[in-house]
Amino acid sequence: MVLTQAIAALLPSAVAVALSPIPIVAVVIVLGTPRARTNGPAFAAGWVLGLTLVSVVVVVLLTGAAQADSTPSDAAYALQAALGLVLLFLAVRKWRARPGPDDEPEMPKWLSSVESLTAPKALGLGAALSGVNPKNLALTLAAAASIAQSDLGAGDEVLAVAVFVTLGSITVAGAVLLYLIDAQRAARPLAAIQQFMLDHNTAIMMVILLVFGVKLLSEGVAGLTG
Repeated sequence: MVLTQAIAALLPSAVAVALSPIPIVAVVIVLGTPRARTNGPAFAAGWVLGLTLVSVVVVVLLTGAAQADSTPSDAAYALQAALGLVLLFLAVRKWRARPGPDDEPEMPKWLSSVESLTAPKALGLGAALSGVNPKNLALTLAAAASIAQSDLGAGDEVLAVAVFVTLGSITVAGAVLLYLIDAQRAARPLAAIQQFMLDHNTAIMMVILLVFGVKLLSEGVAGLTG
């Protein structure tokens, strides 16, 4: 029952990570290059690695802090509140930087270099977008904090992290798998997904950041003052 509740608590963060537009655009661009069959899996592996490392480190640190105090750790609640503020700040910044009604959405300039990546660089890019990118990092930290708060055994913590990483990777890894199964049939839907994510990047991210910012801030403050 406790494990089920922990997984339910991390599901929103996992879905938000999976729906992050820029990583989806990046993997589709990678899959459109001549090195797609090597760079695509490398990018997906880096993505999974980044999510896993951040999740494991935070769960271990917060669980250790709770055990040292022999009480539910305030560190997890403080982290949630801080992450909520960060996400709200990012939501405001995203809103201010939104394109005008007549402006064409632009890809980040660094995405133009994706076509020339080697497999090791594709691995590093995937890891950076999942484990270092501020938006995904904040969501991953929030999921890890919820796992640490759930008072799970070591085995259940591993399972909860595995569920989060699997769900958070479903779009990136799914795109790579779809390409590897049938590259020709995958080309059209992947291109359509890329364009949709580019067109609605600002709206998608602003909603995610705003909703999760309010959620994490309220939960963190309630935990610290309750």
